[in-house]
Amino acid sequence: MTRKDVVKFLGLLLSILIATIQSPMAQTPPAQQAASSVRFHHVHLNSVNPEAAAAYYPKAFTTSTVTKFNGYDAVKTVNGVYLLFTKVNTPPQTQPQSTIWHFGWNTPDSRAYLERFRAMKLEVVPLYADPENHVIDISSDALPNFPTTAKLRELQAQGTQPTLVAGFQYLRGPDGAMIENAGNFPPNEYFNHVHLFHEQPGCAAEWYVTHLRVGATARGERGAGDCQRPYEEITWPALDKIGMVRNPAGSVPVSDMVSILIRPRHGPYVSPRGQVVDHFALSVPDLDATVARLKSEGVKVTQDIHQWGTMRAAMIEGPDLVAIELVEVKP
Repeated sequence: MTRKDVVKFLGLLLSILIATIQSPMAQTPPAQQAASSVRFHHVHLNSVNPEAAAAYYPKAFTTSTVTKFNGYDAVKTVNGVYLLFTKVNTPPQTQPQSTIWHFGWNTPDSRAYLERFRAMKLEVVPLYADPENHVIDISSDALPNFPTTAKLRELQAQGTQPTLVAGFQYLRGPDGAMIENAGNFPPNEYFNHVHLFHEQPGCAAEWYVTHLRVGATARGERGAGDCQRPYEEITWPALDKIGMVRNPAGSVPVSDMVSILIRPRHGPYVSPRGQVVDHFALSVPDLDATVARLKSEGVKVTQDIHQWGTMRAAMIEGPDLVAIELVEVKP
């Protein structure tokens, strides 16, 4: 092949490459573009002492830092999610149950973190390992793989032992907030999720995907246009003495290793507004367009676009009265 032929061939390849890049078929689909622009922004808590509440979190999760954000006492996590605190005069409620259950971090060694929490005398929330209500502090002290009662009896008869590796456990934080430590996820800790209850997790996951334009994996709960699924048997360990129904469950990835996780629980629910976890927030690049679209889709806007400190925000209501703030963050 002559030099002229090589130049001609390379020019042809370049033209094909440019055409491919510019082709609509090669572009990211609009739904994916929208999803990539939505970020998990913050969890907003009510506190009788915001400064003291903020100081608690870096003690437990040392990559977090105390800061100020948009006029609030705040904690900034290593992956950019904030905890914001509003001053209230009376202790905020944790009951009746709202859709917001807890929020949490993934950590590189959850059992080592638990030992540090004990040494610091932080309040560890007990778990129940079985129907006899043997109390444990971390899930890996229970028999593995979340057995039903029947399966648990089978494992006991076989002499199966707890793994004593990794697992999840909970702290009762300032103002009664429930905080999860889940491992093992090396090398570093990071804010990982807000965990919700919904009457029908599959339907709730579809709502988040459809209206908030975030991605979802609902572990089989979605399909054939029917998002409702029957509740499965109770499993162990559990925060409740009667065990916990874990499925059908949902998982909605949002951003920066953060997900909206969903477990099934029968209502009725109350709004979280005024409770210790008042709401959670997502950021969007164009608040006007987002709110207009949500209104056209029939989503309830409980607080229209307004000035929020130096930013703009709006509040919407999702399934089972969940409160979600939308904050405008320009790209």
